[in-house]
Amino acid sequence: MELTKFRLLVTLFALFGLALGLEPAPGRQDATAPRQVAIIGAGAAGSTAAYYLRTYAEASGVVVNITIFEKTDRVGGRTLTIHPFGNLSLHVELGASIFIKKNHILYESVDAFKLKPRDPELGADPKLGIWDGTEFVFQINDKDSFWWTAFKIIRKYGILAPRRTQTLMQSTIAKFLKLYEEPYFPFKSLTQRTHELELVQTTGVTGEQFLKANDIDDLYAHDIVQASTRVNYASNLAAIHGLDTMVSMAPEGAMAVEGGNWQIFYKMVENSQATIFFNRSVTAVSLHKPENPGTASVKYTIRIDKSDYEEDYKLPFDNVIIANPYQFSKTSFQSGLFETPIDEIRYVQLHVTIFSSPFQYSPAFFGLSDPKDVPGTILTTLGKDDEPTSGVDGAGKAGFFSISILRKVVNPATEKEEYLYKIFSPEKVTPEFLSRLFGIDVPDTFVDDPAEPDSALSPISWYYPHVFYSYPKALPRVTFQDPIVGPGLYYTSGMESFISTMETNALMGKNVARLIVDDILGVESGGAVEARGKEDEGWGLNEMWKNVWGCYNTAAPTETGFRDL
Repeated sequence: MELTKFRLLVTLFALFGLALGLEPAPGRQDATAPRQVAIIGAGAAGSTAAYYLRTYAEASGVVVNITIFEKTDRVGGRTLTIHPFGNLSLHVELGASIFIKKNHILYESVDAFKLKPRDPELGADPKLGIWDGTEFVFQINDKDSFWWTAFKIIRKYGILAPRRTQTLMQSTIAKFLKLYEEPYFPFKSLTQRTHELELVQTTGVTGEQFLKANDIDDLYAHDIVQASTRVNYASNLAAIHGLDTMVSMAPEGAMAVEGGNWQIFYKMVENSQATIFFNRSVTAVSLHKPENPGTASVKYTIRIDKSDYEEDYKLPFDNVIIANPYQFSKTSFQSGLFETPIDEIRYVQLHVTIFSSPFQYSPAFFGLSDPKDVPGTILTTLGKDDEPTSGVDGAGKAGFFSISILRKVVNPATEKEEYLYKIFSPEKVTPEFLSRLFGIDVPDTFVDDPAEPDSALSPISWYYPHVFYSYPKALPRVTFQDPIVGPGLYYTSGMESFISTMETNALMGKNVARLIVDDILGVESGGAVEARGKEDEGWGLNEMWKNVWGCYNTAAPTETGFRDL
């Protein structure tokens, strides 16, 4: 029997039981009683969990009351939009920048919430180059014809490397996409699903090993694939597992939301009918002491920080969803609450710097003489003498992961056009670095003091630095954090060591929502899936080439840093 039909029958039987005045089974909450659910964090996972809790509950005829505690003053987590020069009509993604059509949850939400999609930033300059700290190892121009671009790639890397890489990416992503559908969705164990979908062979090795095992040429891997893993995950191929490596090579159908991707998650919270408390950090979670000691169900008390004092929230909760990375939550949990310990994993500290300048790159910085030879978008890879650990956090001789000219903007002070830049780097961008990059003196304060006007152009007119703990260091692993960590306790960030994207965090939020509603209904779901015969995952040549060139002809790898499958 299909699981959806089974859920319907369970609901009908529950209603029939109520009509006869029957009591619910001992130890299980009455499906008609409101289930109180607390969500800690209103990022991609928490917002999606709230939305699908409401969706599944209404479809199943059960009642849930959802309360979200968000420590900041906004929804969206690492989706963050800023406004250059304070101009609210200018929108730049500081965090998660794009998603693609295969991101089913995000893509379908744009339509469902009537948001306006837009193409990703193509940049003010059509040229893209891959720099190793000494020279450009490869360059393309978006204005070149398809065939000229194809010829350049084949001349340097041959036809087999790009073809095999894209075919490998497609077959890998096809396995992952099964997580969205029954019988693989929902899941109580991500580790189990990883083995059932034969993805453990991908997550258990480095990207370097995975590509080599699949006969991908070393030069293509070093130049092209590694440039993608560095801009998307700030990691070299020797320090990232094979699955995230394949995700980095999947830019087809890239898009964003006009006005900011955070709107997807804002709309999810809005449609979830949840009560949300902003600027409220959850400082402690403990077992609730019921007035009636004979109460069968486990409930939890949540303590919140209201800036100047702490207090317990007025109601106990049946379920608590921890929807932010455990080690950053600063929440204490009563000893013994977790039946499954939560991994504390190392996250990448990524510096994202956005600024405006009337100047373009100095060709001397890149060892060139003609400014026209410098591409507007620059990805990086390791130099010839670099090791995977060379430089700060493996950035190598280049010292940064990417620089791009996003677009031209008008400086309101001068009313003249300038260039808006974005840099991904492992450490803070310094005035000394920018001085070398532009071949001019950048003041220690970055932006000139407006009280001391200068007849010369200010080298940096607007400057916005930010530091993200953007994604885990995706080292190879074959086990992953389970989403159920205790009775009624759920954790979403275990997904990030598997794949870290807006979409996959949303998928885990949706998964937890389904598990909770199934628990209310008394439906057993999320268990093991019987072995099945392998499906044909072949891919036509036309589709392969479409993706190969799409990888270079979109700005997806150049602007993300928060790569979304």
